[in-house]
Amino acid sequence: MSEGERFTLAEARDLAVRALVAAGTTEANALSVATALVAAEADGQKGHGLSRLSSYAGQVRTGKVRGDAEPRVEKLSGSAVRIDAAAGFAFPALERAREALVSMAGSQVVALAAVYNSHHFGQGGYHVERLAEQGLIGLMLGNSPQAIAPWGGKQGLFGTNPIALAAPRRSGAPLVIDLSLAKVARGKVMAAAKSGEEIPEGWALDAEGRPTRDPEAALAGTMIPMGEAKGAALALLVEVLSATLVGANHGFEASSFFAAEGPPPGVGQLLMAIDPAPLSGGSFSDRLEVLIDALEVQPGARLPGNRGLAAREAAARDGLLLPPAIAAEVRALAD
Repeated sequence: MSEGERFTLAEARDLAVRALVAAGTTEANALSVATALVAAEADGQKGHGLSRLSSYAGQVRTGKVRGDAEPRVEKLSGSAVRIDAAAGFAFPALERAREALVSMAGSQVVALAAVYNSHHFGQGGYHVERLAEQGLIGLMLGNSPQAIAPWGGKQGLFGTNPIALAAPRRSGAPLVIDLSLAKVARGKVMAAAKSGEEIPEGWALDAEGRPTRDPEAALAGTMIPMGEAKGAALALLVEVLSATLVGANHGFEASSFFAAEGPPPGVGQLLMAIDPAPLSGGSFSDRLEVLIDALEVQPGARLPGNRGLAAREAAARDGLLLPPAIAAEVRALAD
């Protein structure tokens, strides 16, 4: 049995662009989406990578996602903007958000961007890392369709509601912390379903609230929150800040990110940029290295994001190895 098909990053990005354009996405939006999907694939975040392409393209074809959407930016103050993703992909809207934040944070120290009427934003670390490359601390919260039940309940109410932070370092790649509030991101379950693989026990429950290793049953059920009751409370916190605050759909009001049918999900994201120098009195870079050194000196300790950086370097050198089913799907969509 073939282990898969290998693509350079440029080849994978070109195929993804072609697939999205063929479905009805504009070139500019397709490039924004494809770049983010390939970046996630390269970082080993396959649940946010090219396994998403088929559902994205299907939603453009049915109109659930507007492939030609133009995000609309409303300036609220010198340090805040509100962006209507216009029922399009989240990636172009978040590009506008980052551009606005870089401009505002330089003079305001702290800047906020609220995105509504949005869609799946993929790998959270991707967005905040772009801010850290500009010398800013980036913090992002986003909600998603119902996947986690409130603690003690059985019906999904919150999404997996990721949190991501990136901080610039004195040299080298930024520190990136990116986590879903489920034990794992739901995209990993979807990727397992596409590849025909079982999921580990402890990731999810079926529709009856029973533990399952079947990814299809897991997608029809709920994800187990990290930290149990505390994780469910954090999911509520993210829901308030990224949906209630920005005027977006809550997780239980949003349609699926995977199915082509239904109305646009209409979820939200809150993105913050902080200029670390003024608040730290100029000491941030030095103090961050002290903190990281204290972590890395411990035997066996691993700095968050290092595994993704290693995967990224390998992908740049060797290309992406896609499972046979995903490789065939991507090629078929691009033809």
